[in-house]
Amino acid sequence: MRRFACLLSTTAAAALVIGIAGPAAAKTQLTVYSTLQKEVLTPYEQAFEKAHPDIDITWVRDAGGVIHARLLAERANPRADVLFGVPVTNIVSLARDGLIEPYAPKDYMNLQPMFRDKNNPPMWTGLEMYLNIVCFNTVEAEKRGIPKPKTWADLADPVYKGQIAMPNPTMSNTGYGYVHSWIQKMGDEKAWAFLDKLHQNVSVYTNSSSTPCKYAATGEYVIGLSTDLTGPFLKTKGAPIDLLVPSDETAWDIESTAMVKGSRNPEAAKVLIDWGASREAHELFNKYYGSVGMDGINGGPPNSIPDGAKKAQDYSVEWSIDNRTPILTEWAKRYDSKSEPKSN
Repeated sequence: MRRFACLLSTTAAAALVIGIAGPAAAKTQLTVYSTLQKEVLTPYEQAFEKAHPDIDITWVRDAGGVIHARLLAERANPRADVLFGVPVTNIVSLARDGLIEPYAPKDYMNLQPMFRDKNNPPMWTGLEMYLNIVCFNTVEAEKRGIPKPKTWADLADPVYKGQIAMPNPTMSNTGYGYVHSWIQKMGDEKAWAFLDKLHQNVSVYTNSSSTPCKYAATGEYVIGLSTDLTGPFLKTKGAPIDLLVPSDETAWDIESTAMVKGSRNPEAAKVLIDWGASREAHELFNKYYGSVGMDGINGGPPNSIPDGAKKAQDYSVEWSIDNRTPILTEWAKRYDSKSEPKSN
């Protein structure tokens, strides 16, 4: 009888341990909205979950504008916990709509100034930067006697007539980046005069930011205005293109992270945002991007453009948001005739 009682006691104790351990061992499910490609999200997830095995990430990928609309629709019942790899221009707009919870990650002050929000506490934290560049087909340029542009203003030269593909700014955040950066740099009157001349040289305004560089890579056009995300990949695969950043600096955006207001898992969300600001994470980011937020990390993938912050134009993100609708309305009125058909 005493032995049975002892066994019962042991069994009960074991059950109690299992009962305690069971719920504690359950993983937190973190829903994360992102604009990044799955090719980078997979290694990011693997690295994070290895460091934090108690948290599982579920990615929801979409364009920045779609994510914005989704968060607005979900305002009363938020489904996302974190934004990770969403352009800062989108996050600033979301913050204005009251959809972002400010949070300063642990290593925040170790990031380069451009990767830190001016608000205290910050609404967003930068991960990596992409630049607007010129993809220039050297083989076709030599055949056609076309010189490399050295400044953005050079693209208005008639020598480039019919040789340029550019993202449609009404469809592409990259395309809008070109336009608002030129207006902020040149001033309203000079910028629209430049855009009028550039329009004479553009053959097509594409719906995608990557397509112009692909056109340049195949030689359909000598010049494709695109980003330093697409260009290095195509050049590494053997495309005869040079990746040019004009001497008068260039437009950019910073893919960032932020906490969604009303997150159901705020503590786990902070863990992911902390990880995104860590040196470990930025060393991983640098395998895929030339420019990352942590100071002193350079290199990037083959043919990438390192230290983008040194080539980035100093402009106001807030101004670009405030003036987006009138700029795009005017752009479409003047230049939409060369736009690719909108996909359904």
